[in-house]
Amino acid sequence: MPRDADLDPVAPGLLALAVAGDFSSLEESAAPLFDCQSCGACCSYSAEWPRFSTEDDAQLDRIPAKYVSADEAGMRCDGTRCSALAGEVGKSTACGIYEVRPDVCRACMPGGDDCLMARKAHGLPTL
Repeated sequence: MPRDADLDPVAPGLLALAVAGDFSSLEESAAPLFDCQSCGACCSYSAEWPRFSTEDDAQLDRIPAKYVSADEAGMRCDGTRCSALAGEVGKSTACGIYEVRPDVCRACMPGGDDCLMARKAHGLPTL
């Protein structure tokens, strides 16, 4: 009669890792696929993307006015590029307001659908 672990092919491997105390392969698989500081595609994908929607007034007040659009609905963009983005897309980039960036920026996760869409638009690898 099969044991529960025999029915789940992942379970024996996880059990072996737990017994050995070796969690390194689990941690490696959880690592982001892409390094945002060598990309920046999401920050230069669309002038419509960095819109404010869920931020409260206190959050918005922390964003320097020079980076906020004239209509105050989102980040100011130069073409499709967020004005807070420094560096060259696909090479080396940094957010000038990373600690106070809007929620839409925080929601874009490395390897997520939005990330992959932006990378593809810039001709960057998506795998």
